[in-house]
Amino acid sequence: MRQGYAAYKSVQKQTESHQQVEYRLLGQVTSALLKAKEDGGELQDRLNAILWNGKVWNAFLCDLSEPGNKLPDGLKKSLIQLAHWVSKETELAIDGKAGLDAMINVNRQIMEGLQDQFRLAEAS
Repeated sequence: MRQGYAAYKSVQKQTESHQQVEYRLLGQVTSALLKAKEDGGELQDRLNAILWNGKVWNAFLCDLSEPGNKLPDGLKKSLIQLAHWVSKETELAIDGKAGLDAMINVNRQIMEGLQDQFRLAEAS
């Protein structure tokens, strides 16, 4: 589990905030999920996108579980629950028992929340 977290941290650029990295990463994995959802997509591409999304959320879970995480406790708890849901949904999607729409929507909602944070920071 810690390997995923280390890989996630290693892609961070000095000029980007944590939220910007998370936004960019969610955008990339959501694009992969959307492409995998297209008709005629390769099974391997679908599985790779699903697994990548699971790894991203696992990295988020690791970060949220760190004692130094400064998010408010209520938000942290909600995001941890969401990460656990994504893990279960990932297993269902791999088994062909769930589509990709729910994971895509969750990613988009988190991205919208991050955008709101960017706007608030700019307004300050």
